[in-house]
Amino acid sequence: MSRGAMKTLAARAALALAAAVCAAGAQAGVPIERWQLPGGAQVYLAATDALPIVDVQVDFDAGSRRDPAPQAGLAAVTAGMVEKGVAARGADPALDQNQLGEAWADLGAEFDVGAGVDRMSFTLRSLADPALLARAVALAAREIGEPSFPDAVWQRERERLSAAIREANTRPGTIAARSFERDVYGGHPYGDDTTEATLAAISTGDMRRLHAQAVLPCRAKLTVVGAVTRAQADDIARRLLARLPAAEGACPALPPVPEVPPLAKAVTERIPFDSAQAHVLIGQPGYARRDADHFALNLGNYILGGGGFVSRLTEAVREKRGLAYSIYSGFSPGLHAGAFRIGFQTRPDQADEAVAVAREVLAKFVADGPTEDEMKAAKDNLVGGFPLLLDSNRKLLGNVANIAWNDLPLDYLDTWTARVNAVTAAQVKEAFQRKLQPERMVTVIVGGKPGAR
Repeated sequence: MSRGAMKTLAARAALALAAAVCAAGAQAGVPIERWQLPGGAQVYLAATDALPIVDVQVDFDAGSRRDPAPQAGLAAVTAGMVEKGVAARGADPALDQNQLGEAWADLGAEFDVGAGVDRMSFTLRSLADPALLARAVALAAREIGEPSFPDAVWQRERERLSAAIREANTRPGTIAARSFERDVYGGHPYGDDTTEATLAAISTGDMRRLHAQAVLPCRAKLTVVGAVTRAQADDIARRLLARLPAAEGACPALPPVPEVPPLAKAVTERIPFDSAQAHVLIGQPGYARRDADHFALNLGNYILGGGGFVSRLTEAVREKRGLAYSIYSGFSPGLHAGAFRIGFQTRPDQADEAVAVAREVLAKFVADGPTEDEMKAAKDNLVGGFPLLLDSNRKLLGNVANIAWNDLPLDYLDTWTARVNAVTAAQVKEAFQRKLQPERMVTVIVGGKPGAR
C-alpha cells in the first residue's frame, strides 16, 4: 500500500472514530460568537473541543425562490455543478470531478454543495489537525470561488436529471406534491417545479451568472463549529471567501421576492391514478420563520399531527377508524410562509372519509386548542428530546446556521427549553387561529382509476 493510500485510510478512520464519539450534553452550553468581516460577511462561531473536528457552513441568498420561472431548478443544478470541477487560476491547475474527489479523499475531508428554496449552502468537514485543515480550506475556497461549470458535464447531468424527472412522474406521490405546492403557493416561486423543459432552458452561462451575482463575500453567512479558536475561525472564513470577487462599494441589493399570497377559497383537486393507495395532501400557506408565533405553532403541531402515534390525527384516522397506517401534519417555515400540510395514504375507496375525518380534527383543534394534559405531554417530549438535536458537531452546525440565517438571538439554544415551557394552551389556540383557516384549504387526492368516485 502506498504512503498516500495509508494516509487516506488513516484520516478516514480518525474522522469516522471522532464522529462516532458521543458528546451528549457537551454541546448544550456552547456559547455562540458573532462578528463581521471587512467585506461584509457575517461569521458565527460555536467553539467546542468535544471532537477533533471542524464543521463549516457558508450560506448565500441564492435558493430556488430566485429562479426565473422558465428556468426553475437553476439554483439546484448550479449547486450540483459546483462540484464538477474548478478552473485554473495562477499556479493552480484546473481540476475535474474525479480529481476533486481524489483530493478530498486524500484529505479525509468532506465538501458538499446544495440549494434549497431560500439559500445555497457550502459545507466543509475536516479534522482539526492544522495541516489537514489548512489544505481542506484551500481546496474548499477553490470550489466556492472558482467553479468551472464544464459544459460537457452539464449536458450529461441534464440528461440524467431529465430521466429522473420522467421516472418520478410515474409515482403518485410526486404528482400529489407538485399539484399541492402549485395550488398552495399560487404562483409564488416556492411552488415552481423543475421540469424537463426548465432544465432544457438552463445553460452553463446561466450558472456562471447566478454564481457571479449571488455568491459574493458581502452576502455570506459563515457558521463554524468545532475545535477552533475565534482567531482560527476568522482566518478560515477569510480564506474560504478569498477567491470570490469583492463587491465594489455597498453590497448590491438583490431583487425583492414577493410574499406568498393567502388562499382566497378552498381548492380540491382529484387526480385519477391507477394505484393501490391514494396519496392525500391537505393544507395552505403557513408562516415565515421570523414569526413570533413559531414556538406556539411548533408545540401545537406536535399535538395535532407531528407527534407520531400520540397525535390527534393518528388517534382519529388510524387508531379509531383504520383509514391510514400513518398520518402527519407539519409547517415548513422559511423566509416566506412555507406550507402547512397534512399528509397520508389510504385506499382510494375510503379517501373521502379519511379527508373528512382529518378536516374535522383540524377544525376542532383550531377552534378549541389543546388540552392541558396534551400540552404537558408535548412539552415533556420536546424538551426531553432537545439534547438529541445538539449531540454532534453536525447537528450543532445545523442549529447555529439556522440562527445565523434567520437572524435569531445568539442565546436561542440556551433559552429554547424555557420558551417552549412558557407556551400556554391559549397561546397555541390563538396562534393556530391566526395562521390557519380550515375552511380555505387545498386538498389534493391522487389515486383511483379514471371514472372512479
